[in-house]
Amino acid sequence: MPADGTGHHADRVHSAISSNGAAKSALIASWQRSACFHKLDPDERTPPKRLTDSELRKVRQEIEPLIHVAQPSLDRLHTAVGGTGCCVLLADRSGVPVERRGAPGDDPTFLDWGLWPGAVWSEDSEGTNGIGTCLVEHRALTIHRDQHFYSRNARLSCTTAPLYDHEGHLVGALDVSSCRADFIECYVNLLAAAVIDAAARIEAECFRLDYSRARIQIVPVPDKMGKAFIAVDEDDLVVGASRVARQALGLSHACLQNPLPAAEILGMSKRLSEDLATAERRVLQRALTRAEGNVKAAAEALGVSRATLYRKLRRSGLRPAR
Repeated sequence: MPADGTGHHADRVHSAISSNGAAKSALIASWQRSACFHKLDPDERTPPKRLTDSELRKVRQEIEPLIHVAQPSLDRLHTAVGGTGCCVLLADRSGVPVERRGAPGDDPTFLDWGLWPGAVWSEDSEGTNGIGTCLVEHRALTIHRDQHFYSRNARLSCTTAPLYDHEGHLVGALDVSSCRADFIECYVNLLAAAVIDAAARIEAECFRLDYSRARIQIVPVPDKMGKAFIAVDEDDLVVGASRVARQALGLSHACLQNPLPAAEILGMSKRLSEDLATAERRVLQRALTRAEGNVKAAAEALGVSRATLYRKLRRSGLRPAR
């Protein structure tokens, strides 16, 4: 058995992918892609592939605008997490880090692990990992230690968020990784919030630069969807919409080819918010009725805390029976 304690990892991966767990677990589905589709072996010990210097220069040139816009957010994020032994990586859409922030004292360790510009962290090369799996699944996620496909990566903890351009196309990923043995798992949620927030700032700045001659307006959408932006020209026509705005308002690329009046778009947003608020109010009212006004019982039925339910009731204008 390897001295690093990962000897049973491969057996666990193979057992999981041979079960029916892929239908219920996104992690096992990724392991299954790694083993069955990409033909990777979890016990493979070869380090990550690395691009040549000329290949890396070419990759950087292709996303130079994104690299330029991301600089302040990378610096800010590293200031927040660098002291905990983490490094910050900006990767392109093929899973190759092109920019990095890290403490000089940690550099040799991260270089040895392949958490460095030019390494290839796509899922088809490294199996389940933060950067590669985030780019495949188009969602923010954390791959913590033995959730990685390769046994040799089972000491890493990687939290990653996807990055989208002004038209909603996936262009890269923002990652915070640690390979410290004393990294605390409960810290992951804080890291995830920081990474998602930094990714949102980068996307917002990219959107503003791409529509520098337009007026940028925030579209009111449900909080859990994030910030949504539209770009409006001097004639009050919508000439662009961020990914979140497109999703929330059902705007396709073809739809935006024929600019719509901003008032019409914002009216759609208002109706969406009103419809969601109305739907939530009805759910709360039904839960209270079934619980005969008992807030504790209603909260348990809805799977939320009493404090959360009270907040929702106040926001919806409902008052539970005493």
